[in-house]
Amino acid sequence: MLTFEGVTLKYGSFRALDKISLRARAGELVVLLGANGAGKTSIFMAASGIHRISEGRIQLAERDLAGMRTTQIVQAGLVHCPEGRKLFPMMTVKKNLVLGAYVHRRDKAGIARALDEVYALFPILAQKQNDPAGSLSGGQQQMVAIGRAMLGRPKVLLLDEPSLGLAPLVVKQVFEVIQRINKAGTTVLLAEQNAYAALSIADRAYVIERGRIALEGDRESLMNNEAVRAAYIG
Repeated sequence: MLTFEGVTLKYGSFRALDKISLRARAGELVVLLGANGAGKTSIFMAASGIHRISEGRIQLAERDLAGMRTTQIVQAGLVHCPEGRKLFPMMTVKKNLVLGAYVHRRDKAGIARALDEVYALFPILAQKQNDPAGSLSGGQQQMVAIGRAMLGRPKVLLLDEPSLGLAPLVVKQVFEVIQRINKAGTTVLLAEQNAYAALSIADRAYVIERGRIALEGDRESLMNNEAVRAAYIG
């Protein structure tokens, strides 16, 4: 579904990604593990067209994403939920959610259905849909960010550090919803520092170090890998 082949991304002379090759097959939940600055966010920035790659190829199904505008990439089915939520705090929860449907803005009935689906995933957002997004707790704001991404109708959903700054109980709830989204048919690429929680729901994972793939494998092999346990799980 999403394939990176020999992708290099530079910020000036700095190589944020160095000939990265990875893939997320249709229906998979794939995790990217790595420390801050390892290159996880750069992978997402490259895929969503925010930063242009200097080498390699990124494909969504059979479509080459190189040269496509970000709006075209969303229309093709790849949606990026960024680290830090990036909500509009003074706007209502509902208005923040609907912003995710911008590329589908003429399909009013489709937007209404997608909103209902998000409210089914996160019932608290239905109760708070007319409240300013900035008045919500951190966990509820993360729910809005994920819900906004779902309004884009993703075939592939990129989730960047969704557990950041959340209490353990809220992390559990958010990861349960991510699992539900994946089991409903959306391919998920999840970047996380909470390695144990991420691997517990993953099909496969890649370990990213200094812009390169250091290790890859299925959930069981990485959970039992001593180097991964020492570095990321403890």
